[in-house]
Amino acid sequence: MLNTRTTSARSARGDAALWTVLAAATGYGFRDAGSASLTLDLVLPLAVLAVAVPWSRRRPGAAVVLVNGLCVMGLADASTPGNAHVLSLAALSCLLGARVAGARRPLLVLAGCAAVDLATCAVLRAQPVWWFYALTVLPAALLLPWLAGRHWRGRRQLVREGWRLARGLEERQHLVAERARLTERAEIAADMHDSLGHALSLVALRAGALELSPDLTDRDRADLADLRGTIADAVEQVRETVAVLRDPPGRDTGAGLPVNDTVEDLLSRAVASGVPVRWERRGASPPLSCPVERGMYRVVQEALTNATKHAPDCSISVRITHEPDRTRVSVVNAVPSAGGPAHAGAGPASGVGRGLTGLQERVTVLGGSLRTGSGSGGFHVTAVLPHRATTAARTGTPAPGPATAPGRPAGIPGPASPSGTARRPDPDPGTAPDPIGAMDQDAAPGEVLPESAERLASVRSDARRRSALAFVAPVVAAVFFVPSAGYLAWQLTTSVLPPSRFDELTTGRPRAELAPLLPARAYPYPSDHARSAPRPPGARCEFYRSGRDLLDEVDLYRLCWSGDTLLTKDTVPAGRP
Repeated sequence: MLNTRTTSARSARGDAALWTVLAAATGYGFRDAGSASLTLDLVLPLAVLAVAVPWSRRRPGAAVVLVNGLCVMGLADASTPGNAHVLSLAALSCLLGARVAGARRPLLVLAGCAAVDLATCAVLRAQPVWWFYALTVLPAALLLPWLAGRHWRGRRQLVREGWRLARGLEERQHLVAERARLTERAEIAADMHDSLGHALSLVALRAGALELSPDLTDRDRADLADLRGTIADAVEQVRETVAVLRDPPGRDTGAGLPVNDTVEDLLSRAVASGVPVRWERRGASPPLSCPVERGMYRVVQEALTNATKHAPDCSISVRITHEPDRTRVSVVNAVPSAGGPAHAGAGPASGVGRGLTGLQERVTVLGGSLRTGSGSGGFHVTAVLPHRATTAARTGTPAPGPATAPGRPAGIPGPASPSGTARRPDPDPGTAPDPIGAMDQDAAPGEVLPESAERLASVRSDARRRSALAFVAPVVAAVFFVPSAGYLAWQLTTSVLPPSRFDELTTGRPRAELAPLLPARAYPYPSDHARSAPRPPGARCEFYRSGRDLLDEVDLYRLCWSGDTLLTKDTVPAGRP
């Protein structure tokens, strides 16, 4: 409520200041007028401006029409068409362009005003100077300020969109930072699940083996059974917690925590815990990058965890084959003989496929592939990993939004494509991107620009179009108006007969003797009342202007000839009957 009142007060002060300026211009024009009417030339224009200025906010087109009516009153003046209301017309036309987004309705208003001006000249049978004024000065006061107002509006809109985009990017940076923290926690939880879940599964397996010892009492076996059940429940709780914290399927889980031990250490602990596992390594062991070595570790760890949980009595075979440019890891566990789950990937409904889904994401990020499913000999988990990861290790998380948004914050790579390669990585992760400049670049096939970039590009395009229109329209107008104005000015100035030369003309003398005193040509646009003035019978009359004032009507000199002899000379006063 307070903001609304403040805005209204500011608008009222602006309207009062504008009315004061326009009223001062009107008063100055009234003072310079020779025979001006106080009511028509001062009171009425001030009242019209008092209505038009506030209207320029809600109905700017109507305000322009009102002030154009004051200019029409100037066209009806017998002395001169020019008056101070042209300044008011230009000011309100500029506000029309600044306050109305569209162009169709304002152009109709401007065209209607110009049509009224020309119709007034036609009805009043105005002199050429009035037509020149209605064809050049008034259209310029209507069109050029309107174009300037539209250009001003476009620049302001561009600035507003730029600040809105900056605020959006700032909010997005905060969201990305918060998401990075949450994802880091999820990665830690996922690694705890991988390590702790595997260890708990081995403990549960050993507890189950102790249940079969003949040296235990029934009470001891019951306690071991409760212990094994408690461990199984703990593993399920860990899985559920990780499922809540982790990103949705298809998101990259990140680098996670480092793994210190090797695949051999993992398999040795499994054998020491009583897991029936056999393993072999084929080929010379190549130097593997840290992410690939840890990915291989996670593949074996997850497969062993699933096998010991869902098929604890079945044998497990692990084979690692090193090829020239890749390493193949294969884990096969036999199918339970009866009553057990169908494969290691199956399990309780609450945890079906979560570990394998995360494993699929991890392998894909490294540029490898993972296949799981039942086959000959049992359930197979086969991973193919390159010796060097095809995507750079990440230090953050993907930014929310479109997969290939060009304006994502620095250090946040795009999501991996199905082939495992990052789409449109940032050229310099250490510097912030330029979202305004990014929209000027050609988008790659299939790339989607963010909404903010599309909006800003649209605003910039509108601003450029307005700027081009503001430049082209005056040029086009000048092509039509300047030649006609120049030609008219040439006709008026070359048909001037100074009063001193007019006095030297003597009737009865031949034209050849008077030719040095006469202008190069006669005035071609005498008024109708000048043409209809009485003349000697059979005489041919020519008219000349008595002064060089282009915007004011001056007296005309009439010379009537009988053949080549000056018969009469007289003066036609300026003004209309």
